[in-house]
Amino acid sequence: MPRRYDPERRQRIIDAAIRVVGEKGLAGLSHRTVAAEADVPLGSTTYHFATLDDLLVAALRQANEGFAKVLTARGGLSSPHADLPTELAALLGEWLAGDRTGVELEYELYLAALRRPALRPVAAEWADDAAALLSHRTDPRTARALVALMDGICLQVLLTDTPYDEEYARETLSRLIPPAAGGRAARG
Repeated sequence: MPRRYDPERRQRIIDAAIRVVGEKGLAGLSHRTVAAEADVPLGSTTYHFATLDDLLVAALRQANEGFAKVLTARGGLSSPHADLPTELAALLGEWLAGDRTGVELEYELYLAALRRPALRPVAAEWADDAAALLSHRTDPRTARALVALMDGICLQVLLTDTPYDEEYARETLSRLIPPAAGGRAARG
């Protein structure tokens, strides 16, 4: 029987892995469960991803793209006149107002790096990329602190199942941002 050309198979496997983790957690992830979810032969998953860590790296990279898209889509982040704390607080609100399952999944994959060293470089890439985007508006150390604070706010909202408080986030973020970098005109 001739081989069927299936250029989207690798992507379907990644999407299936994300769904499996979303439904069953990391403990439910195996080549077998992903193959069943993607409706592909088991050998396809191991062909494209030799180990589960390889598959998790691909899934985490794809999950990271979700927040990166939200971050880059906010035009106010690149404008030197926009109020940076307000823009970042609104960005978090937009991200957390979306599919909460997707946000939880992204953090589950992100935090999996604690136990899976292969995921650490991808988790670090996300933090580095976000800090690099914010460095256009503030110094690199402040940008890294902002990323850490935003992570903390998101984790608190997710773990305590409390509603996101945009005003609290704006006020807290503004404490880290020097007024000139925040986008507000200096008052004299």
